[in-house]
This record gives sequence, structure tokens and C-alpha cells, in this order.
Amino acid sequence: MIALGSNLGNRKANIETAIEKMKEKGLSIEKISTIVETEPYGYVNQPKFLNAVCLANTSLSPRGLLETLLSIEKEMGRKRTRKWGPRIIDLDIIFYNELVVREKDLVIPHPDAHNRFFVLEPLCEIAPNFVHPVFKKTVRELLDDLRQRK
Repeated sequence: MIALGSNLGNRKANIETAIEKMKEKGLSIEKISTIVETEPYGYVNQPKFLNAVCLANTSLSPRGLLETLLSIEKEMGRKRTRKWGPRIIDLDIIFYNELVVREKDLVIPHPDAHNRFFVLEPLCEIAPNFVHPVFKKTVRELLDDLRQRK
């Protein structure tokens, strides 16, 4: 499952372009959530985001998927100037089946997904019963937990 976000330029077109580029690079997109507008996270002094989540099938390894997503971001002109800063496109691996990966530059499940409404709400739309392999809770349960904490 891959989260998509954009807050620069034509945000909706950026998300749609990223999905098309994923397809061109061999990912099979099975489901796409509704695109939602959200407040910035982390660094808040920036434009609002559009966010979505997609369910994709791939024969790529987790590392291969990360490299593919980073190449799409680069092709689309993403510049990394500030942590959580404005961006044309952001593509994050949230889950890769039930795998748990802990490497220096690759952590799956995404280490902060359970704290982000802009990930959990669209994810709940397309995969509410998916069980987080670390927390052993469904996406719906994680979203309910987050709502109770905020």
C-alpha cells in the first residue's frame, strides 16, 4: 500500500500522474482511495495537501519498490529541501503485504502511519481490515485509536 501526497502545483494532476507512472513501471494498481485535502503535517507553514492511498501489486522487492517510487518523485521534479516541507509529489510505502523491514533508509510498515489521519482515513476506505503486522490491529482499529488520542 502506497500513500501519495502533493501540495504544490496542480495537486490532483500530480497524484494522477504518479499513479500513471507507477503503472508504466510495472505496478498493478488494484484500488485507489478518494483523494482528500488535508492540513500539513510536521512543518505546518505550507499549502494544504491532497492525499490518497493505493493498493498496488508488484513483483519488485521492497527495496526495488522504494527505488522505483523515488525515481518517480525525481522524474516529477521533487526537491528535498526541508523535512516534511512542500512537495510536488510524495510517495511512501505504508505496508508491503505483512512484511516488517528495518533498514537504515527503508522501514516497513511506515513508522508514523498510525499517527496520520491523511494515511489512515484513505487507507480505511480501501483496506479497513488489513492488520498492521507490528501492532496487530486493523487499519480501522488504528484509525479509531488515533481519533481517541486527538
